[in-house]
Amino acid sequence: MVKIAESWRPVLADEFEKSYFQKLIAFVKGEYATATVYPPGPQIFHAFDACPFEEVKVVILGQDPYHGKNQAHGLSFSVNEGIRNPPSLHNIFKELQADIPTTPPPANGNLDRWAQQGVLLLNATLTVRAAEPGSHQKKGWEEFTDTVIRKVSEGRPHVVFILWGAYAGKKQELIDERKHLVLKSVHPSPYAADKGFFGSKPFSQANAWLEKQSLPAIQW
Repeated sequence: MVKIAESWRPVLADEFEKSYFQKLIAFVKGEYATATVYPPGPQIFHAFDACPFEEVKVVILGQDPYHGKNQAHGLSFSVNEGIRNPPSLHNIFKELQADIPTTPPPANGNLDRWAQQGVLLLNATLTVRAAEPGSHQKKGWEEFTDTVIRKVSEGRPHVVFILWGAYAGKKQELIDERKHLVLKSVHPSPYAADKGFFGSKPFSQANAWLEKQSLPAIQW
């Protein structure tokens, strides 16, 4: 049984029954049986378990899970406590401090605290082989997570979609911008962050939008 918050089940039930998803799960099971794959199996759908559908206020889209030992735990950009912050997450926290200086410096890189406030930390691909970035792309995960984005756009009011980088930016076409806010910038990776990520102020913009909709701001 997939471990997700109950409110996601009726939203995604049809996807779980489709042939592409059945093939995807067979592939993923085979990978876990024969290779080192991240995140650990029970945490593949952690983003959906940590952030129930009816609580989604913000979506932050990543691409692949981290592919290093003990890093990935099912939330985009997040790492387990005790793990050094990867460069992209370091830059995310750097921008957060500049954007909202009153935010206390984070004690670690585990972003469960965001998820519990309604931030869906969604990777486009939910699994990856150790040390092989992109190894589980184009196996069916993208079809599934594109559906997730559409379902959130259709079924939730006033959501902020934060799209960092060209890959995430392409998902804008799945979002109804008549009722949602889309915030786009370059990726927070060290190769791109100084080309428009720093200074983009996604956190304060997200909170301003939420408060305009009479929703609680995120305690980033």
